[in-house]
Amino acid sequence: MKLHSPAIPHGGRIPLKYVMKGASGENISPPLKWSEIPEGTKSLVLVCVDTHPVAKNWIHWIIINIPPETLELAEGASPNGIKPPAMELINSYGFKGYGGPQPPPGTGDHSYVFKLFALNVPEIALPSKPTYDQILKTIKPYRLAESEFVGYFGR
Repeated sequence: MKLHSPAIPHGGRIPLKYVMKGASGENISPPLKWSEIPEGTKSLVLVCVDTHPVAKNWIHWIIINIPPETLELAEGASPNGIKPPAMELINSYGFKGYGGPQPPPGTGDHSYVFKLFALNVPEIALPSKPTYDQILKTIKPYRLAESEFVGYFGR
């Protein structure tokens, strides 16, 4: 399985338009594309997490129950372009949908890991504001494959 963004090169800088307004951005969700979904996939889960030690696995975006025939999300898909049964949950900022990078000044570059998981069940249930550990624990028994790419941002 492969996951990428036409707007964020793997290992590259996240453009300002995808960054929170408090960090001089526009908080637009980036375009994402994926391919080579494994046979038997019944749903997908997308997570964007800041793994920097200061951030402590801060969830920037989580979408569950994405149909396996969905192969991309357009730029700006969050919050109005996500259609059921796919569902955005509450991020670590405390609102539903995409919340771009806004690392504390002076903490260096943070790594924002976009992860896509293929599951063998059509839907999963998570709390409305799950932690990263809750997400991983819930999907573990159903995970068929995963893919990721990393973008960086600091201020």
